[in-house]
Amino acid sequence: QVQLVESGGGLVQAGGSLRLSCAASGLTFSSYVMAWFRRAPGKQREFVSSIDKSGGRPWYGDTVKGRFTISRENAKNTVYLQMNSLKPEATAVYYCAARWIDRAGNWPEWSVDYWGEGTLVTVSL
Repeated sequence: QVQLVESGGGLVQAGGSLRLSCAASGLTFSSYVMAWFRRAPGKQREFVSSIDKSGGRPWYGDTVKGRFTISRENAKNTVYLQMNSLKPEATAVYYCAARWIDRAGNWPEWSVDYWGEGTLVTVSL
């Protein structure tokens, strides 16, 4: 059974930083492209960032470019999202996602093979 378990969410002041982690099990981690999505209150889930199977070719949504950094450690079956200069509009549930298809660009939701349960990030003024 595949599990993606996010951690690292919490409350942070605007301008602060958080690092999210996603631990994967039940799949050959290095065979999957990994991504982060988020769903803000009252909004649809949106793509945040992705990274390819070997840890290269990071890709970012327009709203987080320059402030968020995605990385992965295949030896630990873990993907990370470093979030800096956080803004209140970053308040959302952040989801880890995995898919087999390795293709550049934003991920549509339908292309995701596995989802995590999410971790809440709240950015206060």
